[in-house]
Amino acid sequence: MSASSELSTPGGKLRLYVEAALGEDLRIAPGGDQAHYLLHVMRAREGDRISLFNGRDGDWLARIAEISKRGCTLECERLSAGQKEEADLWLVFAPVKKTPADYLAQKATELGVRALLPVITRRTIVARVNLERMRANAVEAAEQSGRLSVPEVREPQSFEKLLAAWPQERRLLFCDEGGDAAPIAAALRDSPGGPWAVVTGPEGGFDPAERTALRAMACVTPVSLGERILRADTAALAALAIWQAVKASSL
Repeated sequence: MSASSELSTPGGKLRLYVEAALGEDLRIAPGGDQAHYLLHVMRAREGDRISLFNGRDGDWLARIAEISKRGCTLECERLSAGQKEEADLWLVFAPVKKTPADYLAQKATELGVRALLPVITRRTIVARVNLERMRANAVEAAEQSGRLSVPEVREPQSFEKLLAAWPQERRLLFCDEGGDAAPIAAALRDSPGGPWAVVTGPEGGFDPAERTALRAMACVTPVSLGERILRADTAALAALAIWQAVKASSL
């Protein structure tokens, strides 16, 4: 490696998410894990450059200004890309036993969601959600995908509490297995703009009473994902991708 180069990974340029403010000549001390990764995994040297983002100040090219026994210091040099807001889309999902929530966090981050909301339904088997690991996977996915923000990861809540507190201005795209809903693409083309959320159930789907409660809400758009029975994670990611293709392009 040369004395001064832009660090990269097999997936592209090396990007790190940081909490600190970013701006010209500002210096940032990365956390212990990030410093270890830079110095001992990537074998970075003083003068090497990486990209930094924090979800607020855009994407910044920074150089490694100093290296010490305890870590390193990064100095912002120039703005590479201004901050961009993702389309206002949430994912509400019931954690399932066979699909770790961190996998869903990764893929939903790549697909542009702003918030991840685990919901506990009557048929939810998983009793505990590791929010710290979910967030770590969301951060990693944002770094690798070129995204300029990290989705919010919210505390799990019961299905009843979720519906009781639901903001009515945010439409809910309900992936309904009942067989009598409109195809998702057609339903989205005929639906209003504004903030949205995709909601998927657990293994075995929603309880009949939960399904009835969802379909009774004025802000809910029930949709079909086709004739096949999809796994919960497959349904969530398919719905997110179709929403982005149909709705995000028109915003």
